[in-house]
Amino acid sequence: MARSEVSASHRVLPGLLVFLVFSAAYLYSFPQSNVFYAVIVLLHATAGIGASLLLALHLLHFLRNGKFLSRLGWLLIAVGAVLGLALIYTGTPRSEWNWLYAHIVLSLAGAGIIFADWAGKRGWLRAGTSRAIVRVTICLAVLVVLGAAARYLRHSRWQTRARIQNPLMPAANMDGEGDGPNGPFFPSSAQVFGGKKIPSKFFMESDSCQRCHQDIYNQWYSSAHHFSSFNNQWYRKSIEYMQDTIGTRPSKWCGGCHDPAVLYAGKMDTPIKQIVHTPEAQAGLGCMMCHSIAEVKSTMGQGDFYLEYPTLHELAANKHPLVRTLHDLLINLNPEPHRRVFLKPFMRDQTAEFCSACHKVHLDVPVNHYRWIRGFNEYDNWQASGVSGQGARSFYYPAKPSQCADCHMPLQQSKDAGNNNGFVHSHRFPGANTALPIANEDAEQLKISEDFLKNKIVSVDIFALSPARSEAKPAVVNQSEIATTFAVGEEAEAKITPGAVGEAAPVTAPLNRVQPALRRGDNVRVDVVVRTKKIGHFFPGGTVDAYDTWLELKATDDKDQTVFWSGKIEDQGKGPVEKGAHFYRSLQVDAHGNPINKRNAWASRAVVYVHLIPPGAADTVHYRLHVPENVGNKITLHARLCYRKFAWWNTQFAFAGMSDPKQPEHETTPDYDDSKFVFSAPLTGVSARREQIPDLPTVVLAEDEVTLQTAPQSASAPEPKVALQPEDWQRWNDYGIGLLLQGDLKGAQAAFQKVTEIDPKNPDGWVNIGRATVQEGDMDRARAVLEKALSLSPDLARAHFFYAKVMRADGNYEGAADHLRKVLTQYPRDRVALNDLGRILFLQRKYSEAVKVLESVLAIDPEDLQAHYNLMLCYNGLGDETKAKEHQARYLRFKADEAAQAITGPYRQLNPEDNNERQAIHEHVSVPLEVSKTGRSAEQSSARVRSAASLGASR
Repeated sequence: MARSEVSASHRVLPGLLVFLVFSAAYLYSFPQSNVFYAVIVLLHATAGIGASLLLALHLLHFLRNGKFLSRLGWLLIAVGAVLGLALIYTGTPRSEWNWLYAHIVLSLAGAGIIFADWAGKRGWLRAGTSRAIVRVTICLAVLVVLGAAARYLRHSRWQTRARIQNPLMPAANMDGEGDGPNGPFFPSSAQVFGGKKIPSKFFMESDSCQRCHQDIYNQWYSSAHHFSSFNNQWYRKSIEYMQDTIGTRPSKWCGGCHDPAVLYAGKMDTPIKQIVHTPEAQAGLGCMMCHSIAEVKSTMGQGDFYLEYPTLHELAANKHPLVRTLHDLLINLNPEPHRRVFLKPFMRDQTAEFCSACHKVHLDVPVNHYRWIRGFNEYDNWQASGVSGQGARSFYYPAKPSQCADCHMPLQQSKDAGNNNGFVHSHRFPGANTALPIANEDAEQLKISEDFLKNKIVSVDIFALSPARSEAKPAVVNQSEIATTFAVGEEAEAKITPGAVGEAAPVTAPLNRVQPALRRGDNVRVDVVVRTKKIGHFFPGGTVDAYDTWLELKATDDKDQTVFWSGKIEDQGKGPVEKGAHFYRSLQVDAHGNPINKRNAWASRAVVYVHLIPPGAADTVHYRLHVPENVGNKITLHARLCYRKFAWWNTQFAFAGMSDPKQPEHETTPDYDDSKFVFSAPLTGVSARREQIPDLPTVVLAEDEVTLQTAPQSASAPEPKVALQPEDWQRWNDYGIGLLLQGDLKGAQAAFQKVTEIDPKNPDGWVNIGRATVQEGDMDRARAVLEKALSLSPDLARAHFFYAKVMRADGNYEGAADHLRKVLTQYPRDRVALNDLGRILFLQRKYSEAVKVLESVLAIDPEDLQAHYNLMLCYNGLGDETKAKEHQARYLRFKADEAAQAITGPYRQLNPEDNNERQAIHEHVSVPLEVSKTGRSAEQSSARVRSAASLGASR
């Protein structure tokens, strides 16, 4: 090589190194998804290749002629260059981060040493080895400081960006949500940055993600998210019916989360029947829907987020091979901008809050022409529970808190780009939807869904037996408190009116331990306990007005006679569930008392009953069993907790429902629909693989079986008998929890007493007796048992919480506040404890302190009714009339319509089974069976209970 060429290359190489250092600093510190950043990525890679080639030509020269520092610097740069070339080939996904940081550290260290050597030659700390060491130390120290600053710019600012935080003051009405009545997407709360619409194709190009995320794409393709829109016949029918009834605009309330390719392109003003088979209507929720959410504005749900249209999207979705190759090369070289566009920090760190954007809803005037009503709400109950690690009052706590993705996005092995140590979070979103896999004929997705449901998330325990008793006065929920079409959290126990007074009836339990005999001709009560175990929200979750979830109890003898059956499915297991079963659902009616069974939530005006089980809690179900005189020598009781994704009626309606042409004149309004329906509409073009009504599977979530001996009628009446074994303490506890939550406070206390007898050092039994006695108003006993619990576990938050109630009842407000502060030290986001503390501070006239506490409640849930009520009172006490009226307006918005329960009266009189189910304490009887030799049948027993239920219809 000529001397002039060598000299030129010597000058070019340092220039390239300078560019590489500064471009690296920019690329590392400020990852951005824009054209300028992409150009710098390409220039950095190109300059790196050029510098590596020049270095290869001159490295031997540098090593021979340079001094120690120079040789060390060039060697480090050479190693960094080799790593850089390798990373150009492999890319820099997470799996290569160690090599990426090695490349950065070695290259910068080498550059720093060479700079120190260069500066020494020009007179800076020139003479001596010690000064050379100082020069290098200073240069490297500067690089370390700059590196720390760069890391701060790269990570710390990013991690705190767009965190999900609630406003302290929610809108006074729905017009203040989202873009308001003039917005293109209203009444959904969703917004798009810049106020623009987004082309449909943006949400329809998930296949562009498939190039790098094959496994995730395949998982998503079978998921309920993919089939969230009009490619789902159940949803499609509900929107078609909604638009036919109340117009297209209110249906945007649904579209914000279900139909992005239709809504955000401005196409949802067109009746969906006209465009239902277009690609955008069949797109569902693609990758871009969730991953283009740039900001979640609150945990109030309703699609309360901002979407962002990425500037480089056209590159990713471009069909030209060269453009796609360039896009993929850029992401391979530096995936950080891509990751930041599509994986915001809140998606990982605030997963539950992120999911709340669509898994929590409310209705209001623009949708239902009525008032504010809570719809389904997975977030608040999770947040208030022990599963989140934020609730102080849970009966049980998991080993560690969990969020939505821990259950519904489990880790799966994958080599997809972006995998973390060989795993990705499953985008099948396994859950409870067994209907879509049936309609889509997707056997793998169905199996995954069924396996998920059967994974010991709940348990069933045929636990206790007792003589049948006369109808007790049931505990009832204060109907003015029914402000939701679903349910509230564990604070619901504070709203139960105690049931019958007197001593608890003795029980025989656990049945599998004591094996009692059933005397022929007797009537006995069988108690079955259902407990939630691995569920972070109510059981069942989601739109529980649409499901069939029920407990079945069947008794057969050794002569193959069925002697009792509650929860039977008609039509050999394919039809509706018998009406007298114990259901887990929300039963609502419209303004004329017609059941809400068409997913017509906008017409809901009153709740007949809500039966859901909180996480880490239990339900105790009572059955009245008549033992026939002709029964065999053994009776086997078999209990099954059954689940069918959609109720039989709803599936028939969704696929073939139509207004009965033979019915007399009727009226359909936003408030009610008096139509009669038949299931004879043509099936042509339904959103399913086959043009037929599918038979949805009944999944058994949990079951239990007990076989008992029978005794002759002449035998003496069996005496109550219990077995107390250490391993059964939770069974007794679960039994008591179920009784407590239905208001059988004496029965609950008796069960919890057994827990203390099994293990006197277990504080749970004592605390739960305290919970029951606080509800009962027996503060003396509550004080004694809670003090016992605190002596065993001085920091037990739930013991302090209920002890605060005892002190408050004594008028010792300061003492109550002290105990609540101990609760909040451990659980600062427990809304009920915060509300109680705020109320106590208000009663002490410490209005300013109360305001601070109650505002912290609104930071967790801006729609908290009690917080707004007490803030109204506090601001009145402070003389701030303006703020008092603001909170009064929110209180009146979120408060239940107390007069609405009158609507349920006629319905309950016509449907005694549902009225029976409405009572907090009730019994279930068998469907009609063959008449025994005595001439008494289950049908006659059923009639007696239904008659009693009818008498209670005014309750």
